[in-house]
Amino acid sequence: MTVVAWIFAVVAGVFHLAAFVMESILFDRPFVQRALVRDAGQSTGVRLWAFNQGFYNLALAAGALIGVVVWAADQETAGRTLVVFSCAAMTLAGIVLVASDRRLWRGAVGQALPPAIAIVAALAS
Repeated sequence: MTVVAWIFAVVAGVFHLAAFVMESILFDRPFVQRALVRDAGQSTGVRLWAFNQGFYNLALAAGALIGVVVWAADQETAGRTLVVFSCAAMTLAGIVLVASDRRLWRGAVGQALPPAIAIVAALAS
């Protein structure tokens, strides 16, 4: 189960790295605005929010990815703790996203399902 935890933690980390890039670096691109805002006319009002949110996603991704590296380097307690904590925050954020607006369920699944699987596998190993 350890390898399953690592795989899904890496998937979750990569998802959140992509979110960071979209929210903090590429937000002004039309395809990103369509994906994140729905109404491009509102993009100016949420630009600062998106930039800030991107760094939250970067921190969560770093926690999951560094946790996997640390865990694989035989520091199991520290690595597992980083993976579980980061993935728990990701999962909770995905639940909040879909609870806020059910139309955002696809993003919520991408945000919450891989880290939830990583948590279950980490706790089972």
